[in-house]
Amino acid sequence: MTKNRESGPLRRPTSWWLGMLRKRAERMYEEKLDLGEPIVWTSEAERQAAIAFFNAAFRAEESGLRQAHELADEIATWDPELAECLRLYGDEEGWHRALLTEFLAYLGGEVRPMGRVTGTFYRLYGRAKRIETIVLTNLMFETIGSTTYRLALRRARHPAVRHMLTILTRDESFHVPLNVHFLRETLARNPGTSRLRLQVIHDVLYVALLLSSYASRRRAEAFDHIPFRVLCRAYAEHLARLFVKEDDLRLRPPRLLLWLFGFTDEALREAEDTSAVSVRAAEAAVDRERVVVSAL
Repeated sequence: MTKNRESGPLRRPTSWWLGMLRKRAERMYEEKLDLGEPIVWTSEAERQAAIAFFNAAFRAEESGLRQAHELADEIATWDPELAECLRLYGDEEGWHRALLTEFLAYLGGEVRPMGRVTGTFYRLYGRAKRIETIVLTNLMFETIGSTTYRLALRRARHPAVRHMLTILTRDESFHVPLNVHFLRETLARNPGTSRLRLQVIHDVLYVALLLSSYASRRRAEAFDHIPFRVLCRAYAEHLARLFVKEDDLRLRPPRLLLWLFGFTDEALREAEDTSAVSVRAAEAAVDRERVVVSAL
């Protein structure tokens, strides 16, 4: 097996990722939510905000499932192993969707139609045709999802809420580096991809996702208790960290925004020993039963 150096971490071939996904799939459906203890809410507004929060999570998982399986069908003609990786990844998103459906019912809610902002995001996402655009978008969506769940986990008190957030947070720690692998493979398949075009898409998404943190506060802050400034800064930081150590991808957030938030490339590189998108992060997240989930 070839071990190529990135900016510190090792890269693994698609066969390695496929083996890890198969291992994760073996016992995935054995994990169940313990929903026996009812939640005592401080107010009806808090309960409604929780329903809105987990509805947003449901839509993210639903979109990930659909896009992964559609891409798998397209990619199967030229890379069957990568296509199976996408199918298994989509299956994990589908499992999350099933858990969230059960959890929403436990909260006394149901799956609701998407709001205006969320609906706009997913309609635009659904229109994307180029594989690299879809994969980059999904990678950035996974990153803000992971960031939101980790922040909410710090403030969550009820065992069932903590368990649901832990499952989502834990699995995103594998999905983020997996999507980086998907991006590398699609770019290798299409070496003529315009890097300028990809950078523009990245920058538009970066700004749009920062703005989405404001829109989400109206519906979910009564539940997750994450102030806008905290969430927006966390999005800015973790989206910026995505590619700091992945020099071959040549993607960087707008420098003006980094400056406004007080971030530099050097500080982002030194903030964590292990890049969140690296093989090391994925290896640490392979075995669900041994993953240590930390709140932000």
